[in-house]
Amino acid sequence: MNHNIHRPRTLIPPPAPYAIAILIGWWIDRNIQPFGWGLDATLHPLGWLSVAAGLALLAWTTLTLWAHRTTVNPYKAVSTLCTAGPFRYSRNPIYLGDWLIFIGTSILLSTWWPLFFSPFIWAMLRYGVIRHEEAHLETRFGETYRNYKARVRRWL
Repeated sequence: MNHNIHRPRTLIPPPAPYAIAILIGWWIDRNIQPFGWGLDATLHPLGWLSVAAGLALLAWTTLTLWAHRTTVNPYKAVSTLCTAGPFRYSRNPIYLGDWLIFIGTSILLSTWWPLFFSPFIWAMLRYGVIRHEEAHLETRFGETYRNYKARVRRWL
């Protein structure tokens, strides 16, 4: 029996890698400062813009999923393949919103250090979350999902 029909086998909570990178990066910046990788506070408006854009994208995505009566929870099975709203442009708009918030938070903390961990965050999301969500969607929706994947990019 394929368990992907019932729910994705998500390995990690998706916000965790971002939060850990922010905390470790902030700690390195405040306690070690090995390369003086600080950011100028004049960039803070850009940081706020990035956070606001990420929150707006998360809100739009959540409202779209609710309108289609399917879950936002990466540990639960979806009931509908949602291809409307932000899903017309990205297969992963929630994670895209998370990236915008992550980048904006790094700017607001005036440090590049959290961004240093971006490749690790990407790998954890790609292989610990997205791979399992995609397997679940392909098992559940078959050719319809494969056609959607062919039309819409993963990120942008």
